[in-house]
Amino acid sequence: MDFGICLPYMERDYGREEILAWCHAADTGPFSSLSCGERITGYTLEMRTLLAAAAALTERVRIMPSLYVLPMHSAVWAAKEIATLDVLSAGRVTLCVGVGGREVDYQSVGASFAKRHQRMDDAVTRMRETWQGKPAIEGADEIGPRPVQAGGPPIIAGVMGPKAMRRAAAWADGVYVFSMSGEASEVQQMFALADQAWEEAGRDAPPRRIAGFWYSLADDGPQRLHDYVHQYLAVFGEDAARAVAKTMKRSDPGAVAESIEKIGALGCEELIFSPASAGIEEIERLAQLVQ
Repeated sequence: MDFGICLPYMERDYGREEILAWCHAADTGPFSSLSCGERITGYTLEMRTLLAAAAALTERVRIMPSLYVLPMHSAVWAAKEIATLDVLSAGRVTLCVGVGGREVDYQSVGASFAKRHQRMDDAVTRMRETWQGKPAIEGADEIGPRPVQAGGPPIIAGVMGPKAMRRAAAWADGVYVFSMSGEASEVQQMFALADQAWEEAGRDAPPRRIAGFWYSLADDGPQRLHDYVHQYLAVFGEDAARAVAKTMKRSDPGAVAESIEKIGALGCEELIFSPASAGIEEIERLAQLVQ
């Protein structure tokens, strides 16, 4: 099983020096990928800009938008951005797309929240056509650049439920599932849904299996993890945010190691860790643990 790390893009104390240090630690450590999520509202760094910097600052790790909230964007514009990122990283992009769950983010950029699942399906088709050189409108030039990876980067679906899994089975190369508390049983259920959806769709190969969870290995890890999750989920209501924050467990090496072992036993191909703080000890201690 490979290990990826998400940049702490929601943290206020995460500036140029911290970004440089995290990218160096990821690229020289035991990590397979460097990722970043997409949020509009709240204090968050912009995903595409941050990952472009990460692509330029690294040589080895794959660069993974996770996830790119595709229905908020023009598919053609997204295709151009992602192809450019693939060029900048010399072909190291793995793209994870999803619909997200924050209607306020859609509203903030003037995008419709309605029919977002169908719009994502259509956008994936349009992106792949763009990467193959098909013009966006008849008689126009093709939209460059072409991605370094032939046909475009692998596309992973950030999905959870059975309906979303069935839709993803028509176009995705794999799935990225997320257990907030790092519970292997939750990951197992979602992998089973993906396997079933891929089989029903008549796919020749099973989906690539990627999972993730929140963690903290800071000195005050339990409090950091609780506060981070509470902040992350506050948009869904105070009661829900407080209830979920209380269930967070992966705030010491033993608890994180337990999730690694149990999720790895499920046939997970890559496990992505999402840190609850921006301190460099989060990635350095994790590197020591996974080694």
